[in-house]
Amino acid sequence: MSEIRNPVPSDVAFTSAVKAAQTRRNSRAAYARMEDHGSWPVDLSPDLVRFIESRKSAFLGTASADGQPYIQHRGGPAGFLKVLDPRTVGFADYAGNRQYITIGNLSENPKAHLFLIDYDLRQRVKLWGRVLVVEGDRDLIARLSPPDYRARIERAMLFTVETWDVNCPQHIPHLVEPEPLRAAIAERDLKIAALERDIEELKRRGDRPVQE
Repeated sequence: MSEIRNPVPSDVAFTSAVKAAQTRRNSRAAYARMEDHGSWPVDLSPDLVRFIESRKSAFLGTASADGQPYIQHRGGPAGFLKVLDPRTVGFADYAGNRQYITIGNLSENPKAHLFLIDYDLRQRVKLWGRVLVVEGDRDLIARLSPPDYRARIERAMLFTVETWDVNCPQHIPHLVEPEPLRAAIAERDLKIAALERDIEELKRRGDRPVQE
């Protein structure tokens, strides 16, 4: 007998085919309990807002009307993703190679997926939603434009969140951002230089004749 329950946010990912796969592989019961206790969240939590707005990189997944998938990388300075309200993430769309696959897909299928990952903290977040492409809104584009970032902005993108989930850190490689690594190396080099100066000074003192 097929499962009958009221719709919940995780249904956007757990389609009937996905639930059937979970049943065959003995994980359906655990996810059914999760659904009974409220399913996945919809509103972005304060912690997630901070995580989103600290990202310098994101992956945006779309699909054409006939289901052909496509993933595009989006990047910029920390803060290029801006949380406009508890269910909306906005970002400026920069000029690129002019293939316009994402734009074309969204014109016939607004469903999208935003995938965020932090390789240093080994965290990843998945957001399901829909994207509204906004052309010619100068006020919105100005609001979403990172200050002092050299890029030509063509339009604005508004991602409306339908639900989100956080993955475990399993199998995420631990990579470090270059800026803190450079800072640590520079601090080390300064300490080494200071120690070398101290050693040279001690050598000079050791060479001085002893006065009686």
